[in-house]
Amino acid sequence: MTDYKLTDVIDKVKLREMLAKFTEATDLAAIPCDLTGKNITDPTNFTRHCHMVRSTEIGKKLCYASDEKHGRISMEQGEPVIFPCHCGLMDLAAPIVVEGKCYGYILCGQVFLEPPEAEDIKQAKIRAKKFGLDEDDYVQSFLEVKVFTKERLIAATEMLNIFSNYIVELGINNLMQQRLIEEERLRMQLENTLHSLELKVLQAQMNPHFLFNTLNTAARLSYLENAKRTGEIIYSLASLLRYSLRNLEQFVTLKEEITYIQHYLHIQKARYQDLLKTSIDVPANLQDILIPVMTLQPLVENAIIHGLEQKEDDWELNIKAYEEDEIVTIEIMDNGVGMDSKTLKELNKFTRTGKGHVTGIGIPNVDIRIKRYFGPKYGLEVDSELGKGSVTRLSFPKTFKDLAVSWGEV
Repeated sequence: MTDYKLTDVIDKVKLREMLAKFTEATDLAAIPCDLTGKNITDPTNFTRHCHMVRSTEIGKKLCYASDEKHGRISMEQGEPVIFPCHCGLMDLAAPIVVEGKCYGYILCGQVFLEPPEAEDIKQAKIRAKKFGLDEDDYVQSFLEVKVFTKERLIAATEMLNIFSNYIVELGINNLMQQRLIEEERLRMQLENTLHSLELKVLQAQMNPHFLFNTLNTAARLSYLENAKRTGEIIYSLASLLRYSLRNLEQFVTLKEEITYIQHYLHIQKARYQDLLKTSIDVPANLQDILIPVMTLQPLVENAIIHGLEQKEDDWELNIKAYEEDEIVTIEIMDNGVGMDSKTLKELNKFTRTGKGHVTGIGIPNVDIRIKRYFGPKYGLEVDSELGKGSVTRLSFPKTFKDLAVSWGEV
């Protein structure tokens, strides 16, 4: 059987309801514990005496030590154990066992098997002083404890044990059923993913040279037909496709990455009928530094789709690179709709879900790639203000020797 903890399988509500009915019918106190001795639910039907003792630090420690000691003995023996607590009351620890595996134990009791005698009362007075409790009140609570026969105590606890084991077994079966359902869901998801990959492999078998030649032919025809701008867009698209076919483990110069972004923005400007205004500022001394291929496009794409597209007009997108203390920072700034603090906080967690619209790489993976290549101190950070726009900052070292990981491991 799978190694579950009691807290994994127990239905606390059902167990609490069962304990309430049990204690109401038997006048016994009860509390379930896991393998470590930790209480699973609140104590049920504890006597006034035991509440008083546990209200003191020394009394509580002695109670916990006694409970844990005898709870472990019951689990080791695999059967209920009757024992006197440190105050002389009789308790019983019964292991919770399902199919031979122990998940914890139930403590039950807080009764006398015989009425207290003069010596018992004398010891109670000594304990009251030890615990710092009012002597008369404590002794009275001690005398209020009910007297049970040993047979009645054992019978009641065995009944409780049967119900507890049943609830645990039911919980285990439910968890196993849920796990089977989840495994089936994952299997179907995997099959769908494999099917999708098979389709992509078939699509990728088309010769890319044929595609590029077709695009170039269309571009030349557009010039012959005096559709110069159409030709420029086609050339930009061909450049985008050619660049996107590069290995994601490859590094390129920042100049090459910016050229790719310029082609991308050229197409976007045509799409939005020159609504989009852009500027790119990359100093000459940074243009030859190396950067993982396809790093900037998801960031620019995100600024347009989630920032600018939500705004009616006056779109501005600025890209700026600078270096300080051997760390290169690239900022993608937009004057779009921005985001509230809650959304910004979630975005800065950079969860590993989500994909980009064009490349399929996505913002989270950009951050993951940078951190795994260069270390956790680098990556993405986003600042934003609702109604004013956003700034995405990408940081990475200006020079490096050994990479921490290859993209194939990301």
